[in-house]
Amino acid sequence: MRDLKNKLTSSKNTKNIQNRKGKSFGYQVLGFGAGGESVNPFMLATGGTITEDGDYKVHTFTGDGTFTVVCAGTPTGTGGGGSLIDYLVIAGGGGGGGDYGGGGGGGGYRTNKSGQTSGRNSSAEGSVALPLGAKTVTVGAGGAGGVADASRRGNQGNDSVFDVGGPAQTSSTGGGYGTGEGSSPVSGGNGGAGGGGFYNGSGGCGTIAQGFDGGNGQTGPAYTAGGGGGSSEGGQNGDSSSSGRGGNGLANNITGSSVTRTGGGGGGFSSDQSNPQGAGGSGGGGAGGTSASSNGTAGTVNTGSGGGGSGGGGSTTGGAGGSGVVIIRYKFQ
Repeated sequence: MRDLKNKLTSSKNTKNIQNRKGKSFGYQVLGFGAGGESVNPFMLATGGTITEDGDYKVHTFTGDGTFTVVCAGTPTGTGGGGSLIDYLVIAGGGGGGGDYGGGGGGGGYRTNKSGQTSGRNSSAEGSVALPLGAKTVTVGAGGAGGVADASRRGNQGNDSVFDVGGPAQTSSTGGGYGTGEGSSPVSGGNGGAGGGGFYNGSGGCGTIAQGFDGGNGQTGPAYTAGGGGGSSEGGQNGDSSSSGRGGNGLANNITGSSVTRTGGGGGGFSSDQSNPQGAGGSGGGGAGGTSASSNGTAGTVNTGSGGGGSGGGGSTTGGAGGSGVVIIRYKFQ
């Protein structure tokens, strides 16, 4: 029998082979060495529109999709990034009311990014570590505005959901609708933030840790509507001089830049007393209609902002709520 052992150890190439094995070509990292396994110390994922902010990957979903963790990463204490993620989940904004319409409320606003604020000026939520696999992302559409010659009531925004697995879904509630003259019910709708009421209606209620209440309308002589609630402020009540302004939204720097979202819609113009319309809240809230024949302005897309109410006295339509957004980030290097 041939002595293979002796031939291998006595080969003139033995020294070269040993030297190559000793070089840090990545045998252990890539899994090519004896007994080595593929190890990536940082989390990797797919889905949405991916950008970078320093050492972080940012995945932005402006429509429904799937966030898939393909590598969970090693724990942070061992030199890796772990599988911890930050999120911002914003629901669709509510539609403004038609005919003396109240503004639509902003969509529910939830975040767990450290140092940032959830809706209704609440603390950021707790940390989340994701397992391997696909997680469903649902981005809520904004609610349609109310039509003056129909129900006059706007429509509630749709929920946004980030299914992080198990019972720990992160779901934000769609913004409440604004109401208009002749609406039933007369009060603004409840939601992430509440919708504004028309001149004899009250504002809708916001959701704890997601958004504020909508503003009330004023019954004569001005007949002004309330503004929709925002994530950082309630909608203003209508008064003798103007329909209510929409509540302001919240800023968040999860993408690397501070962006304000989820403003409430402003109440519509009152033709009875020729009063000004309410402005939209910061972060994309739509302004109320500027005249008796003017429609409300839509909330800005992918901000979850409420639509403005339409002007009173004409066949007008409230502005649609802005669609929501889901943003996820994690350390990748």
